[in-house]
Amino acid sequence: MTAYYFGDYHPMNPARLDATARLARDLGVFNLPQIDIEMPEIATDAQLELAHAPEYIAAVRAVSENPELERPESGLGTEDTPGYAGIHEASARLAGGSYQAAEAILGERVPHVVNFGGGMHHAARNKASGFCVYNDCAVAIARLLEQGVKRVAYIDVDAHHGDGTQSIFWEDPRVMTISLHESGMTLFPGTGYANEWGPEGLASGTSVNIALPAETADSGWVRAFDAVVPPLLREFQPEVIVSQHGCDSHFRDEMSHLKISIDAQREVAAMVSNLAHELCEDRWIATGGGGYNLYDAVPRSWTHLISVVAGSPLELDTAVPESWQQYMLRKYGTKVPQLMGDEVDFWWRSWELGFDPADQVDRTIMATRKEVFPHWGLDPWYD
Repeated sequence: MTAYYFGDYHPMNPARLDATARLARDLGVFNLPQIDIEMPEIATDAQLELAHAPEYIAAVRAVSENPELERPESGLGTEDTPGYAGIHEASARLAGGSYQAAEAILGERVPHVVNFGGGMHHAARNKASGFCVYNDCAVAIARLLEQGVKRVAYIDVDAHHGDGTQSIFWEDPRVMTISLHESGMTLFPGTGYANEWGPEGLASGTSVNIALPAETADSGWVRAFDAVVPPLLREFQPEVIVSQHGCDSHFRDEMSHLKISIDAQREVAAMVSNLAHELCEDRWIATGGGGYNLYDAVPRSWTHLISVVAGSPLELDTAVPESWQQYMLRKYGTKVPQLMGDEVDFWWRSWELGFDPADQVDRTIMATRKEVFPHWGLDPWYD
């Protein structure tokens, strides 16, 4: 997966995947008896076409074979998403991992799957964007639908709006896309507002966006999730949940203005797990996504994600292994945190305790509820 590499100075550095895998291994997570590790295969063109236009895949292949080729219509060759030799194969492997996750769920081999190298949520049907070439989440969702799954809930908690996944399933009433992100007023891609609730017709109310103000911290972030996601999913009744856990919301990540701790990210992963257990007979595919604090936030956040998916959550006061500290110092020349949590005073207030009109986050929550809840027979004021 580390072949997905745009260059030394690009924020999307594959070291984050290496560091995550090494931390999970050193903590013994990969050795849990309930975990099977599979190498992601390169997705075929037919598999990619579940979510992407054939002409777009051909354009990516052309750039992959000749990086000097100009393909502006494909979104490749930009500062954000430069082309390079082998980009098709590298991108298709990330997508292949999520396709395999869908196959594992469909075959009832496992209830939970995690592909922390996935989560490429900005890629649209016919265009690369925001470091994302192939939308692996969309590939997995489309495969589930193709094989008869009636409803899939997509939950995206990356700091950036999951615009690509939303656009791919905009008119499909079988998919509810929910994105909890920093407002497009202050962050790329500039979309994802409460009034983006889907087209008129059967798919109305299946696009859900919670556009949080910059500087939102743990209590507001988890409160927003709790106020919107569970009630909607209980109405939608998904058969599978696919989630994207970009951790660029972390307070040490410079690619967003959110102030979220590892502790809160672990809490939301646990909330998604609980929803999968309650609504989907545990069927859940979790992916990674954004996350650019390569040696601090990303490895800890995604190791927690893996452990939650495995049903063996790590405690926040778990010590970071000395072996990992030495590995990171030797390979990357960096010191790392001593604990798996951020030692924050983590708390949050349930929405049932009341709406505060003076609070920016509460106003954001209410905006989303007012736009979307009526589509599902939910009254945003009194439910």
